Amino acid sequence: MYFKQYFLGCLAHASYMVADEGSKTACVIDPQRDIEQYLADAEKEGFQIKHVILTHFHADFLSGHLEFQERLGATIYLGAKGQAEYAFQPLKEGDTLDLGSVRLRILETPGHTPEAISILVFDANQSSDKPHSVLTGDTLFVGDVGRPDLLASSGVTERELAGMLYDSLRNKLMVLPDETLVYPAHGAGSMCGKKMGKETFSTIGQQKMFNYALQPMSKEDFIREVTADQPEAPLYFAYNASLNKQMHKTLQAQMDQSLKSMSLPEFLSAQKAGALILDARNPGDFCKSHLKGSLNIGLSGNYASWAGALLDPKEKLLLVAPPGKEEEAVMRLGRIGYDNILGYLSGGAAAFAENGEAVNLPRVTAVQLKDKLDSKAPPLVLDVRAVSEWQDKHLNGSVNIPLNQLSARVGELPKDREIVVHCLGGYRSTIAASILSGKGFKQISDVVGGINAWLESSLPVVCGQEKIGGACS
Repeated sequence: MYFKQYFLGCLAHASYMVADEGSKTACVIDPQRDIEQYLADAEKEGFQIKHVILTHFHADFLSGHLEFQERLGATIYLGAKGQAEYAFQPLKEGDTLDLGSVRLRILETPGHTPEAISILVFDANQSSDKPHSVLTGDTLFVGDVGRPDLLASSGVTERELAGMLYDSLRNKLMVLPDETLVYPAHGAGSMCGKKMGKETFSTIGQQKMFNYALQPMSKEDFIREVTADQPEAPLYFAYNASLNKQMHKTLQAQMDQSLKSMSLPEFLSAQKAGALILDARNPGDFCKSHLKGSLNIGLSGNYASWAGALLDPKEKLLLVAPPGKEEEAVMRLGRIGYDNILGYLSGGAAAFAENGEAVNLPRVTAVQLKDKLDSKAPPLVLDVRAVSEWQDKHLNGSVNIPLNQLSARVGELPKDREIVVHCLGGYRSTIAASILSGKGFKQISDVVGGINAWLESSLPVVCGQEKIGGACS
């Protein structure tokens, strides 16, 4: 058996290729939309990718199933309860897919979504009755389970899905041998759960010992536990879940359309017509010089996730990218189905710097912010981290509006007072400052290095209700 996990850190997404080295037949499970890495590995090993399985309709990325179907004629498989516009083969409980001495067997494991399945992987060279591993999709993670509140499939309530998840875990997965390897579709950083561990695989036995959701409890207690304190779902989740059911352009077709070089006059004309400039450079470069009205989401961070959290998927976009990174900027948006890109600025930032179109965004150090706060006219400090981060430690008197809520809550902020924005390290705060600038706020500055820089300077913070100097214990 050939078995490989592919982990995409920026989306915390895991996909898999399972193949039989005798028959040279391969199956890809939950692939990302850019499929070149799977094709390269298959060519290197001499495999034919004949099968593609989606464990469910993913909400946090657009899968590459249509790419495989178009490029290779591969068969797409979905859980039997799934419905889609494209041709697929349904898989129900107990169905098998034989690749040779490697066999895949289906478990229907609804809960995260109604159509969710898990896949038992058997290698006959090792054992014909004990599974080598189970690919659990978003049903079971390392340290967590799939959230039941995303409503990716209509007509089923959160409580009903949570009840299904309880049964799936206890009747299908927890009864597997303890040594069975667990390979989920996501890891730490994904919004598909709330307590995921940093490891990208585990075993059934380890999860029964350490996963909070697999501990002994009644169904009612489980439903309360698994539905409590889930993070707010990003804007694009419902869009991606729906798009994964539909026929749509392949990534290559989208790239061919979007990778269009535009002159500065063309670029500004498109902006005037209503398109949004998305500047994908790092925060420091953006703050030094950018086009007025630009939104900064840097490629150096969770670029696609934040674009999906903040932007309407139908919004027309214009890209400013670091030199040579235009294709990456377009492709990473394509991974979440954000295909409405009109083009990118030829020459990047140099084009507007040379033509006098640039504006800047002031930045301050932690020490400079402390001096401002000690002055007679202190600024308002806006902390755009998550509520839990703010509650852990924050600057005394700071206002907390999480970044994903900022656009809807700008009315809570004064336009006649200086506002200094910070986050943990400086990535989110520059996004926030660019949002405020685009909404007409004039006195905006960004803290270099965020609260981390503040702590490194041994400046005072509030931990819970207690104000202390330096880091919180």
